[in-house]
Amino acid sequence: MIEITFWSEGRFMRYCVDTKTGNKLSALGFGCMRLPSSALGSVNVETSEKLILQALEAGINYFDTAYLYRGNEEALGAIIKRNNIRDRMFIATKLPHASVKSAADIERYFETSLKRLQTNRIDYYLIHNVVNLEQWQCLCALGIEEWITKRKSDGSINAIGFSFHGPQHEFASLLDAYNWDFCQIQYNYADENYQAGRSGLEEAYSRGIPVFIMEPLLGGKLADGLPKAASDLFLEAEAAHSGVAVKDSSRVDVSVAWALRWLWNQSGVTMVLSGMNSAEQIANNVRVAKESTPNMLTETELATFRSVEKIFRESYRIPCTGCNYCMPCPKDINIPGCFASYNTSYVADRISGAIGYFMCAGALGHNPHYASDCIECGKCAKHCPQGIAIPNELKKVRRRLQIPGAKPIMSLVSKMRM
Repeated sequence: MIEITFWSEGRFMRYCVDTKTGNKLSALGFGCMRLPSSALGSVNVETSEKLILQALEAGINYFDTAYLYRGNEEALGAIIKRNNIRDRMFIATKLPHASVKSAADIERYFETSLKRLQTNRIDYYLIHNVVNLEQWQCLCALGIEEWITKRKSDGSINAIGFSFHGPQHEFASLLDAYNWDFCQIQYNYADENYQAGRSGLEEAYSRGIPVFIMEPLLGGKLADGLPKAASDLFLEAEAAHSGVAVKDSSRVDVSVAWALRWLWNQSGVTMVLSGMNSAEQIANNVRVAKESTPNMLTETELATFRSVEKIFRESYRIPCTGCNYCMPCPKDINIPGCFASYNTSYVADRISGAIGYFMCAGALGHNPHYASDCIECGKCAKHCPQGIAIPNELKKVRRRLQIPGAKPIMSLVSKMRM
């Protein structure tokens, strides 16, 4: 069993030693997938640079990106180069294994990542979005084990791991299939028994494999997406925890703090990745990282999570995290936007959900794209890490939010506005 020892250093951050490599990792990692971007999806490098430098100064030293994150590697690489900060951080990126058809593809994708990131080494390299043992075996047939050995030998890869989005029963098989340096799982208090889940965390911990956590806030759903009744419980818990009254304006920060505490309360968690896109988010998360320790939560506080999770489950109908892996849609439907609006219609009210739906569909523009435009090609569902049957769920969106006759009505309104 791996022994994870955390300690504080300076004013800001807690660290632990990754026992596989000896690296000293910050308890909080920076997930770059949700760096500030334009409406068209291009990364805002100037804003992202400020956030990355703030995170680095606060003691965060692990930055996670991927080949498939549009413009992400290039933006991170440019920021690192311009500020000469490569040796102050660990970089993680990922191989898009679903696109690998030959040994040459493995090499090509890796070299492209190196070029984009403007570096000669990847500290933590992951096989991206693995769902079963068969996918790893397919890579083995192409010689990936020999390739990893070569790359580790020449120093261009320091640690090899995988990010997992499959069912629990596949996770243990993957852990035993190779001498992994680490693994990355989706895990939060609302997903305790989803995908790898708590049992997967404990399996990896018992094998001495460091576990990095992604989606600790379920794509923000456990931050500003909680029903008021749920976040009220966290406000009460925070007041009891801190001994001082908590302002209602702190509702989101408090909800985030408790979601992160739930993770760091568990001994098997090596590091938590958070996709922070504001200075305030970084400051809040760093503060919580500094203060959190394993087994810190009381039985009363743990009971609060069970109550919050129950309210959350009753309100959220589609477990979309907004990762955008399903995009682009051949019919240009804003799938994450549709699902966010659908969930809002239950968390808040149906009118709010409908407004959000027509906005994300571009209903008042020249070329709107509605849930009803889905042709059920299934391309989106193949790429969904959550295993959502997207075409079926879009039908639910249409039935709940797209009232009969909405398309011609919105088209008429659009023309009248011109």
